[in-house]
Amino acid sequence: MRVVLITGISGSGKSIAINVLEDDGFFCIDNLPVRFLHEVIMALQEAGHEKVAVSIDARSGDSVAELRQVVNGLGRFGHDVKVIFLNARTDTLVQRYSETRRRHPMALRAGADDSTPTLIESIERERELMSVLQDIGVALDTSDLHPNVLRSWVRDVVGTGRASLTLLFESFAYKYGVPLDADLVFDVRCLPNPYYNPELRPMTGLDGPVAEYLEQIPSVQRMIEHISNFLHTWLPHYILENRSYLTVALGCTGGQHRSVYCVEELARRFRRIEHVLVRHRALASRQATLT
Repeated sequence: MRVVLITGISGSGKSIAINVLEDDGFFCIDNLPVRFLHEVIMALQEAGHEKVAVSIDARSGDSVAELRQVVNGLGRFGHDVKVIFLNARTDTLVQRYSETRRRHPMALRAGADDSTPTLIESIERERELMSVLQDIGVALDTSDLHPNVLRSWVRDVVGTGRASLTLLFESFAYKYGVPLDADLVFDVRCLPNPYYNPELRPMTGLDGPVAEYLEQIPSVQRMIEHISNFLHTWLPHYILENRSYLTVALGCTGGQHRSVYCVEELARRFRRIEHVLVRHRALASRQATLT
C-alpha cells in the first residue's frame, strides 16, 4: 500500500493536505491515534485499499513518539510510507487561529495548576510534544504559503498528479432562469433559431436534421469556436486553483435547439482532454413531463 502520514503543528495546513490527497483518490483518516495506526492499515489493506492518508497530531498525546517505530514496522511489511511534517511560525499560527476562532487542541489540556493555557502557550506545548517527529519525514514550512501552493507541494512530495477536472456542459432555457450551479454562462440566443423552421420545431439539438442545419451556419460555428478558445485559455487557471468541478452552461430561449447543439459540440471537443459530463436541463424536464 501507499501510506502517507500527515503530521506536524496544528494550524499548519494538515486539513488542506488531507483534502488534496482525498481528491487524488486516497482513503483518508483524520486524527487517528498512533497506537491504532498499524492495525488500521492492515485492515484497510485486507479491504482492498491501495492508497491511504492519515493525519496524526498532538491529540494522540505522548504516544506520538511511537510513530517512528510504527513507520519502520509498516516499511518492513512492504508498505511505501511517506511522512510529511507541516510547521509554521508562531505568529502565523496565532493569526490563523484568530481568523478561524477555533480552539487549539492543546488548550483542552489544563496546566499543572489546572489553568487553561493561552494560545501561545498551547502552541509552544505542542511544539515540544511534536519535536520528536520533526526529522521523521519531509518538513514543510507553510508560514507564507498560499493554500494552492501547499496543495501542489504535497502532491510533489507524494508523487501524485492532479485529480482530473470534471467539466460539465449543460444547456438550459432562459425562460426558466439561469441555473444556480453554473460557473460560466454563455448566451446563444443571438444565433439563428431552428424553432422557426416548421420541420425542425418539434425536434431538438440532439436530432440529425437540427445539427445539420446549425452546422451550416457560420455564426454558430464561430460562437462554438470562441467559447472553445475561451475555455482552452482559462481552464489551466481554474485547474491551478484546484477546481475539481466546473459547470459551463449555455442557454437559449427554450433550451431545445441551439444550446443543446452547442453543448454537444463543445463536449465532443473537450472529451479528449478532460472528464466531460453533459446535461440538458430543459430536455430532461420535457422528458419527465411526457413520462
